[in-house]
Amino acid sequence: MFVLMIVAIIATAAGSAHTLRISMTNQIDAQLKSAGPTMGLGLSKAYLYSLDNDDDSNGLQDFDPTLLGLNSSYADIRDQDGKIVYIMPRSRVSLGSASDSPLLNIENINLLLETPKQPVTLPGLTSNSAGWRTMVMPLKSSNLNLFLAIPLNTVNNTAQQAAVLVLSTGLLAALVMSMIAYALTTRSLKPLLKVERTASMIAAGDLSQRVSDYPEETEVGRLSRSLNSMLAQIEKAFIDREVSEQKMRRFIQDASHELRTPLVTIQGYSEFYRHGGLANPEALDSAMGRIESESKRMAQLVEDLLMLARLDEQRPLEKQTVDLLVLGQDAVEDTKVRAPDREVKLVGLFSSQPSPASTVGDDARIRQVIANLLTNALRYTPEGTPIEIAVGVRSLVAGAIDAVLEVRDHGHGIPQDEAKRIFERFYRADSSRQRETGGSGLGLAIVAAIVQQHGGSVALSQTEGGGATMSISLPYVPVPEPRDADDDDFDSEPPQLNS
Repeated sequence: MFVLMIVAIIATAAGSAHTLRISMTNQIDAQLKSAGPTMGLGLSKAYLYSLDNDDDSNGLQDFDPTLLGLNSSYADIRDQDGKIVYIMPRSRVSLGSASDSPLLNIENINLLLETPKQPVTLPGLTSNSAGWRTMVMPLKSSNLNLFLAIPLNTVNNTAQQAAVLVLSTGLLAALVMSMIAYALTTRSLKPLLKVERTASMIAAGDLSQRVSDYPEETEVGRLSRSLNSMLAQIEKAFIDREVSEQKMRRFIQDASHELRTPLVTIQGYSEFYRHGGLANPEALDSAMGRIESESKRMAQLVEDLLMLARLDEQRPLEKQTVDLLVLGQDAVEDTKVRAPDREVKLVGLFSSQPSPASTVGDDARIRQVIANLLTNALRYTPEGTPIEIAVGVRSLVAGAIDAVLEVRDHGHGIPQDEAKRIFERFYRADSSRQRETGGSGLGLAIVAAIVQQHGGSVALSQTEGGGATMSISLPYVPVPEPRDADDDDFDSEPPQLNS
């Protein structure tokens, strides 16, 4: 860019000098054309007068071209053969130690005679001559010609000075503009240099770095905002990946530990049998019972792990309209069969009467959620402890409505510090939740995963009077009652809402 600027300045200087030279040359031509006729007329009269009066000087020695404004000019009179008849005084121009005049040889004289009264540029006699602007003027009433010339030294010097002035001024201006442009560019690129340094630190592994904030109306501001947003997403992705990897490592460790327990039991009884330790039938039956129990436990654990893996894959749900009231009624009947000693009943969320609570989801998955919650309540509460299944709808602060199902037990409850982790995978509360009970620590984790896949939430609270309440909340979807064809004014009443 700078080279192009220099070329443009040089071209401008050369063009300016050329234009000035043409203008000054035109001015000289105007002087020659203006003074030539007057000088020719005067010289013609003087020459005729000298011939009539037999004057040896021809009456020309007193004629001065400077009187016509032709300073530093050359003038002579020649006959038809080009022989000089008279040279005007001060016709030569001093150039240092030499005097210069136009080169009027035969060739140049003939050139001038071909175009009379038209100025022509002729070279000078000296080497440092800039040339002469020369014009021939025929003298009337005689066979003589006036050769009048003005030197171009002034034109050449002025044009050179103008070129030098334009060139030096342009270069100075270019230098100043370059310095200003460099300063402005450096200042404008300073934020980008900071962005580059930040990017280098990020490339080195420091994802916490951020680009400084700049006005959003600037390009750098928009770039920094976009880059910071991208960095935040990248950092979050790395954090999520790290958390996921930690969870996966912990999951694998827990799964390995859980699978090792039944395997060790089965292996121990097998070796005990191989060494003859189970000789009597009673001991053998007991060992086979333990092996069968641990095998079922291991199979259930593997099934739970596969279920969690499928949930993690986010496979599409077989969605349909599901009424939690119907599922709750079925769960009550199933539980009465599983645990005849338990009192299990269906109630409402805020009253003794349950109400419909429809949602959209996978019927089989939601049934599994309810079954896991009931299994958890049966397993970790004393025998004979009553269980309640509450169904209804709850209005939220934002105006949304949730379909809610709660499993309430009246056991020992869960401590507050353990309640925060109760839905984690392989987590067991101490004392009452040991491996001897048969739990794998995955039942509630499966509940949380299924409910989350349905866009809902799961929570743990204390049952009034003691115990634990597990509640699932799913988006409520109203289902209109069947419309009577004969009743055009039928209106379905929504379920009673409580907050």
